[in-house]
Amino acid sequence: MKKILLVLLLIVTGTFVNAENTDYEQIYRELEVPDFSYVHDIDPGEMYDIQHTSWSPYPLFRLTSPLYFKNIIIEPGYYLLTPREHEGNWYILFKEQGKVRYIIPVYNREIVPLGFYDENLPKPKLTPSQKFHIKFLDFVGKYVRSSQRKPAPETFLETTDLDNNFISIIIYWGNYRYYMVLRTVRL
Repeated sequence: MKKILLVLLLIVTGTFVNAENTDYEQIYRELEVPDFSYVHDIDPGEMYDIQHTSWSPYPLFRLTSPLYFKNIIIEPGYYLLTPREHEGNWYILFKEQGKVRYIIPVYNREIVPLGFYDENLPKPKLTPSQKFHIKFLDFVGKYVRSSQRKPAPETFLETTDLDNNFISIIIYWGNYRYYMVLRTVRL
């Protein structure tokens, strides 16, 4: 038992040391500015993501001051952050009013830890009539295939202010989390 605890302690401290030694400036310098765009600034994968939901399944990001990624200036506003793959690389699309405004590269993509959403997302407080309504819809959906609803992917957004005017944004969307690094002042 003591050996298992020792191994777990070493693994946990190793991940903390590894997380602290991340050189964000080097990552920022190695990332390249995207050289592609979408036709009419419309995301072609959005139709498939929202066809089974009543609202947009993407996390909403409110930006109150400009952020910079090399020569891209992300102006203040409300953006839907959408992860997309293009030619084997992952990017985050900053969409405003359905149009892609900015494309920022992702430097890391990982699987979301098991139980993360259960721990970090608040549970909705429902009235008794809402609970009855949801149970009724689930009962009907159990026996009538055409009325079954697919749940929207769970989302979460984390921002961290780093040293040297860097900011880290982690987008949790579905089964993956996507890491971006931006600057608060131009380099």
